[in-house]
Amino acid sequence: MKAAVIQSNYIPWRGYFDIMHDADVFVFYDDVQYTVNDWRNRNRVKTANGVVWLTIPVGDQNNRRVCDVDIHDRTWARKHWMTIEQSYSRAPAFVRYADFFRSIYSRPWTSLSVLNQTTIRAIAADLLGIRTQILDSRDFELQGKGSERLLALLQQLGATDYVSGPAAKNYLDAELYAQSGVRVHWKDYNHYPEYPQLHGDYIPNLSIVDLLMNCGERAADYLWGYRDTHGSVAAQRHQVDGREP
Repeated sequence: MKAAVIQSNYIPWRGYFDIMHDADVFVFYDDVQYTVNDWRNRNRVKTANGVVWLTIPVGDQNNRRVCDVDIHDRTWARKHWMTIEQSYSRAPAFVRYADFFRSIYSRPWTSLSVLNQTTIRAIAADLLGIRTQILDSRDFELQGKGSERLLALLQQLGATDYVSGPAAKNYLDAELYAQSGVRVHWKDYNHYPEYPQLHGDYIPNLSIVDLLMNCGERAADYLWGYRDTHGSVAAQRHQVDGREP
């Protein structure tokens, strides 16, 4: 059984959903330390004036868990939706997805984790057709720290394989995992094909919003469909740099 475990991010990029698709079980790992200026509360979209950050204001305190981060500001959602609407109103799939995202930004969110998890679950299942089982690490009894805590979670899941972004190579002891019966697979983000975009030259590594608005129901072709030699993406030769989830 193949598992993936990642903290929830705000409207993540396509690599995040690609890992979800790879796994049999995906676990949100939000009972760990929150990091400021990371992907938990912000992401990037492409506008007529270039790439802009959409950031949820949640303060700059690091001494809290992701699941404990509250949202007190009530103005960010309207601003984010206005930016998306103005930037993608002429995109091929805007009409298809406008109501979905408008409903996300019309809700009075008070928890960053709840916002992120709810949005990711909906995008994965309803827009990308991902059928991976999704769980929450808070539902498990976990002890220890770092790699040992994560390994305990994987063992409780009954996982035989673990899919991880390459950034974890800096701290994850893959040999310890192998000795414990869990094979580690490092995700390669380096070969995603370019896709059609509005507003000038192609820019990689944007929020999934950009891919969805521009490609609609063909978005999955640019996530994992291109790996199939019989897939519908012809321009597989175009490669872009990856980034961590």
